[in-house]
Amino acid sequence: MPDAHWLSDDEQRAWLALITVMTRVPAMLDSQLQRDAGVTHFDYAILVRLSQCPGCCTQMSALADMTNGSLSRLSHAVKKLEERGWVQRSPNPDDGRLTDATLTKAGKAKLARTAPGHVAEARRLVIDAISPKQLRQLRDAVEKIAVGLDQAPE
Repeated sequence: MPDAHWLSDDEQRAWLALITVMTRVPAMLDSQLQRDAGVTHFDYAILVRLSQCPGCCTQMSALADMTNGSLSRLSHAVKKLEERGWVQRSPNPDDGRLTDATLTKAGKAKLARTAPGHVAEARRLVIDAISPKQLRQLRDAVEKIAVGLDQAPE
């Protein structure tokens, strides 16, 4: 095993700050969504991703990729959303072995009611805490990290 290339003080400070943000922000967003809308952050991500798909519909496997969830976790969450009338599952018309998920009219309405509070919380926690220049720098940095994550072996 190779010797560790230890972090400098500045690198460690940045790394620990990133870990703090990665841990606290999702938990705080989840709390806000559960308190104000009765949905988890993962449920909300499903509704948002479906709303962005053509016809508000996509294959479950694609939706799992979009939400960074396993197919098992997604299936469980979509079942709950389906029971609430916000999502509908159906066989894919081109390949009956595949399942599509579609955002329903009620799901669109739920998303429209939920989004303002979620955006306000995201703005409060992150967007308004930094300057526009810092926001651009943050965007550039996390986009670069995301590309590296997409290319990294699992």
